[in-house]
Amino acid sequence: MSFPLLTLTAALPAVGAIATAAVPAAKRTVAKWLALLVSLATLALAVAVLVRFDPDGDRYQLTESHSWIADFGVRYELGVDGIAVALIALTALLIPFIILAGWHDADPLETGSSRWRPTQGFFALILLVEAMVIISFEATDVFLFYIFFEAMLIPMYFLIGGFGDRAHEHGEKTAATQRSYAAVKFLLYNLAGGLIMLAAVIGLYVVAGNFSLTEIAAARASGELDMATNTERWLFLGFFLAFAVKAPLWPLHTWLPNAMQESTAPVAVLITAVVDKVGTFAMLRFCLQLFPEASKWATPVILVLAVISIIYGALLAVGQRDIKRLIAYASISHFGFIIMGIFAMTSQGQSGATLYMVNHGISTAVLMLIAGFLISRRGSRLIADYGGVQKVAPVLAGTFLIGGLATLSLPGLAPFVSEFLVLVGTFTRYPVIGIIATFGIVLAALYTLVLYQRTMTGPVKPEVSAMPDLRVRELVVVAPLVALLIFLGVFPKPVTDIVNPAVEQTMSDVHKKDPQPEVEAAK
Repeated sequence: MSFPLLTLTAALPAVGAIATAAVPAAKRTVAKWLALLVSLATLALAVAVLVRFDPDGDRYQLTESHSWIADFGVRYELGVDGIAVALIALTALLIPFIILAGWHDADPLETGSSRWRPTQGFFALILLVEAMVIISFEATDVFLFYIFFEAMLIPMYFLIGGFGDRAHEHGEKTAATQRSYAAVKFLLYNLAGGLIMLAAVIGLYVVAGNFSLTEIAAARASGELDMATNTERWLFLGFFLAFAVKAPLWPLHTWLPNAMQESTAPVAVLITAVVDKVGTFAMLRFCLQLFPEASKWATPVILVLAVISIIYGALLAVGQRDIKRLIAYASISHFGFIIMGIFAMTSQGQSGATLYMVNHGISTAVLMLIAGFLISRRGSRLIADYGGVQKVAPVLAGTFLIGGLATLSLPGLAPFVSEFLVLVGTFTRYPVIGIIATFGIVLAALYTLVLYQRTMTGPVKPEVSAMPDLRVRELVVVAPLVALLIFLGVFPKPVTDIVNPAVEQTMSDVHKKDPQPEVEAAK
């Protein structure tokens, strides 16, 4: 039996979460350092997975398979393709920065407050989410995937409801009520999607007789498993709805702005840059591979919903007064691009969508974390409460600008390449959808530049006149992510080389080939 590297990569943060939670309350600094060291060790294991993965090798590598619930055909099966490897690396990379950025977010509240928050619990929950997300990317047994797809909701619920943002204009009591509302809304939306998926998982077992993704996909490809058309479509819808809630896709998106607004900035990054990627990843791994004909049948409707997400999210971002809600609606728009690229059914679109998952994670982390640093200094999330910040905190303003420019996909920064590939891949098969989606780029420039103008330029408001610039810890968080945005903006090849073979195999699953350009014959 080969070394269980995938199991170790997911198990280490889970064990670290237990150890962190066990640290005595009086030793909160020890809990912080323990969580950070565990996250760095997990990153080292993710790098080992990346190094050992051969893009030109088998589709699923570093595989592990053990009997689990034999009577129901459930196995503990793990394996990674290029898409999973890229997203595991993204997750493991972001968690140490999330922990560093939230270093003081779970410290005891001000003297006199009745609220007390266990610091060790905050960091333990972050590590637990990391473990569940990583094993979700690794699972090739549908039932095993489902368990962790749903289980990650519980620690996220407590992170949103129990460790919310302290900046609130209506007082602590109202803030606690809104945090609870956001946490419950997050949980109910995702649980509803998960229950529908559970019915589809059971239906898949009834049809296929097991839960193994590789076995079911092989049986479908060989013709040994022939699903009835209506059966395949209903099963596809059960899976897709759960993933569309997680993604989030319009009109199932409304939980995200509330969750991000009421969370601390690091937890908001955890939601949109890490957890939500499980939804779009699962569309590629499960929807297209298990239900290829139903995926093609649903494509026109999904593309329309994706375009609505792009335009709707961008329009609402333009009109936001709250910095965090603006970034949340921008993310809804970006997830629309990712889903559009997946269901464009072209290699450029799917490569761009996968690259977009990675680049969006990095760019959103930069923008949201710096926004969190800004909000913690002023104590307000409202855009109108800022002005002239670039004159008193130029480094903060400069990095905020880079994060904003990455959000609007400026050439030279990482998201540009992925957004370009998505648009090209969509236009070659669905030109009208591609043309409409380009308006999202214009709106992105509008909401990003207006946000920067209103917060960073103009006269210095008295409330920000003494605002300090980024501190050493904050620079350690931001600088590597900014450098990565620039590096992948000019040289995306390391990521595309890993994901492209997996994309080609996905295209083969749905029996699609790229449209050939129409060239007029020479006269």
